Amino acid sequence: MSDETFGQALRRLRGTRSLRDVAHLASCGKSYVSDLEHERRQPTAAIAAALDDALGGGGELKMLAEAPPTAPLTAQAAALQSGLLDAIAAGPMTDASVEDWEWTVARQGRATRYRAEHDQLGELVGEFSDLQRVLARRHPAPVRRRLLVAAAGLSGLMALTLLKLGDDGARSWWRTARTVAAAAEDRTIMSWLYAQEAYQLYYSHDLHGAIELAVRAQHLAGGLPCVGPALAAPLEARSHARLGREDDVTSALSRGQTALSRLDETDRAPSAFGYSESQLRFHSGNAWTHLGRTVAAREQHAQALALYPVDDHTDRALIGLDQAMCEALDGDAAAAAQQAADTVLALPEEHRSPLIIYRAQDVAARVPEARSLPEGRVLRDVLALPAGEG
Repeated sequence: MSDETFGQALRRLRGTRSLRDVAHLASCGKSYVSDLEHERRQPTAAIAAALDDALGGGGELKMLAEAPPTAPLTAQAAALQSGLLDAIAAGPMTDASVEDWEWTVARQGRATRYRAEHDQLGELVGEFSDLQRVLARRHPAPVRRRLLVAAAGLSGLMALTLLKLGDDGARSWWRTARTVAAAAEDRTIMSWLYAQEAYQLYYSHDLHGAIELAVRAQHLAGGLPCVGPALAAPLEARSHARLGREDDVTSALSRGQTALSRLDETDRAPSAFGYSESQLRFHSGNAWTHLGRTVAAREQHAQALALYPVDDHTDRALIGLDQAMCEALDGDAAAAAQQAADTVLALPEEHRSPLIIYRAQDVAARVPEARSLPEGRVLRDVLALPAGEG
């Protein structure tokens, strides 16, 4: 970047045009333009963008507004990057560019299986900021539809990450994601979103609401072999289990198995956008745990742990806590407390999310008699730590 200031660049770009003409083009007052040229005022981002567009600055004025020549080099570099992205977004999207966005969203989906939520949230914010810039431009209908599907998926990941962090902001992101998916008119991504949103209600103890969303996810798929129904049916089963409806649990798990069998290998990959045999075993075990069918639950837990990779920290921990609940249901308070404490302590600190602590608290509440036992005191100490510490 040169040493030219915003006011100097504005004066150069204005050329022979009058202050009145430039002010009219940028929808501001001519005295304001004069003050900017003479460095008496600093431009807002909106005014800098309007003047840049009006004078054909090619992003120069926007960059100078973001980072003047006196700004640190890192700030100037960030402004250059922003201007470059704006310039690229202003042009036509190539097929390679759209494919790269689709790959980026898929990569973030895979990262949910191993990356800590706090770390992923920062990445999602950055990716979404760039994609929003691209979506602000006009594109041919087929290109815009693909970008909207990518944006819906990224919005869903944002909601899912906030849910795991215990942040109520997840609720508004589900609505945003569904709005974007509806604009794309894509039933597959809409089905997936309803299935994932059902988890929000499930963990908020709104079991009837969770069932309603899970059923809608299956309906929206319309018979398509996609992840939505495979994800939704087992969640429906888990909700029915907490309501004590064993026949409905069996029916929903059967539908989940059928939906899973129809998925291709890509949709079975470890990802928030996929669903696998390991997840079905985990979710089945959870349903049987809630019904108090501990023998059937333990069988499913063992199969799930044999299938899950060791770096899938969250689901393996949730299975461990289900195993602890089975100990509690079978009347062994000490074993339940020990299993729950060991499960939380075995997790890397950055993966001890509010969701994990919430499930461990469920175990502790189930065995109040363990409070006087050494195992119960260990669990109580673990639960006293803030999420992410230990």
